[in-house]
This record gives sequence, C-alpha cells and structure tokens, in this order.
Amino acid sequence: MKLSIIVPVYNMASEGKLEFCIRSLANQTIDDYEIIAVNDASTDNSLEVLFALKEEIGDKLKVISYEENLRQGGAKNVGIKASDAEWIAICDSDDWVAPDMYERLFRKQEETGADVVACDYCLVHEHTFEKGPVAKNNTKDQAGVLDDERYKKLLLDSGSMVLKIWKREMVVDNGLWYPEKMFFEDNAMGPLWLLHCKHFEKIDETLYYYYQHDTSTVHETTTSKLHDRMKAMEILIDEAEKRGLYERFKAEFDYKFTENYFITTLFSLMQSKNLKSERKAIIEELKHGLNKYVPDFKNNDYYQSRMGAEEKKLIDMALASTLRFMLYYDALHLYRRLRYGR
Repeated sequence: MKLSIIVPVYNMASEGKLEFCIRSLANQTIDDYEIIAVNDASTDNSLEVLFALKEEIGDKLKVISYEENLRQGGAKNVGIKASDAEWIAICDSDDWVAPDMYERLFRKQEETGADVVACDYCLVHEHTFEKGPVAKNNTKDQAGVLDDERYKKLLLDSGSMVLKIWKREMVVDNGLWYPEKMFFEDNAMGPLWLLHCKHFEKIDETLYYYYQHDTSTVHETTTSKLHDRMKAMEILIDEAEKRGLYERFKAEFDYKFTENYFITTLFSLMQSKNLKSERKAIIEELKHGLNKYVPDFKNNDYYQSRMGAEEKKLIDMALASTLRFMLYYDALHLYRRLRYGR
C-alpha cells in the first residue's frame, strides 16, 4: 500500500460534515491508497455514517471503532498503527481535500525524493470546492535537503500536519506517537516529526479545505483547552531534551515555548468571556511555567525580532503584576470597543 489517509472521527455526523470529508478522500486521483477512519467513541451516529459509506466505497475505506475517547491524538495513533502503507496523511473529519491533492503531493515527492511534502489550505464556511481565503502554510525557503538552517525555519514555523504526506517508517521507527486524551496534540508532535525528516518540499497549491463552523473543537476556549496547550508545549520541550534535540535548537525551542505556552494562552484567556473568574489562577500558573522552562526568554533573539512592542508591553505588565495587567487589558479592550467597535 502506498498511502493511508487517517481520519480521526468524533461526533461529526451532523450537517453532512463527515460524509463530505470521506467522499472527498474516496475520490482521489491516485491509486493504491486507503482511508482509515477511526471512530473515537463518538456519541452521535458517526459510526453508522461510516458503515454506510463503507458499504458504498468498499475496501478502500477501513473503519476502526472503540469505546474510550482518546481524543484526536489517540485516534491518529490507532490509525498509524493500523496502517502498513509506505506513506501516511491525516485529514480532520470536518475538512476535505481537492480531488488531486495527493496526486500533486506525490508528483513533487517523486521529482525531489523528499520524505515530507506540503501544500496550502483555504478557509470555507460551506461544503464547496470553491476556494475561500487562502492561508499560506510553509514557505519555499524551508524546502530542500534539510540542514540546521532549514530545520530552524521549520521548527519556528512548522505549519499544519494535515497539509503534508509523511513517511510512515519515520514516525514508527522513532516512536513519534501523539499524546492522547488532550487537545493541541499537533503542537507537541509537529515540530518533532519535521526534525526527524531529511528532505522537505512545498508546492504552492491550495488543496486542503479547512471548514469554519461553530462545533469545531478548536473554537471554544475552555480551561481544559488552555491547560492542554500548555501541556503540549511541555511535552515538546521534554521530548526534545530526551531526543538530544533541545540544545541543538535551543533558541528556536525556547521561542516556540514562549509563544505557544505563554503568549498565545495568555491572550486566548483574556479574550474569553466565560473564564474571567479563572484568569488570575491561570496567569499565575503561566508565569510559573515560563519561569521554569525559559526564565531568560526576553533575551531570545526571536522574541526581540518577532514580538511587537505592544505585546511586549502587555507581557511585561503581566509578569510584573497579574492584577494590574488584567485591569489594564480590560480597560484597553473596552476603549477599543467603544472607539472602534471591536
């Protein structure tokens, strides 16, 4: 088998989301591939939808189901272990792909000998193959046989894992399994997968459709999700140390930790309307983790060059006084809403 496309599925039956995803994968223009749909203990009728699709599609679609919810990371691990293909790809069960996505990715792979190839995606609000706003993913200057400079660029800007084809043996032989029972598993593993590849390529084609809808698991901010993002970055740093990668790319890992663990989580928390009572405790926890892992983050060259002056001001304020920061942020947000309507 050349390719296994792994689809983690959890409660995606409504509005035809799951069906549209699987049909797009079943109509690919390549041969010798399979779809492995992993039903992650769905409580809706996703499993029934999958079985109905299997009756129609046949052996090209494999359906795996279990009763304990492992979240997307666990479902992806199950799918990877069930595959014996040379290559793997991942597709979220509420998204879909162009009919020739994998043909184009493999064409580039065959031309270059790469062991990972990426494309771009677009944002859509309805089930259509008309392209919405395009989101550029990886960049051309990351492409080629990987040396430390390219690894650094990929580590800083890893891009989405679902836009790529990967050598399965790279994942299995290096034990690059996703963390389970948590969100943001890609944040923990995406950079590590790329650091174990040898040759990266990118095509400037928009072939993946990222569906924007209210039931997406990434849209709602909860305490659990904030903690999972923090945990994902702790896993990334801990795994990098175990694998002898941290010291080699210390500046890049430190900035990525600062950005995702602290900054993104901090501002996600402050923008959430339903977590106001939990702000103080979470900010104190963020500050503790930042001091534990990257106490000298302000001296990081990437922090100095990539972070804007206003963000630096707010971060300094949060580190100096949690209460003052919260009061200032809320006042600033109110002022902007009254003046600019946002």
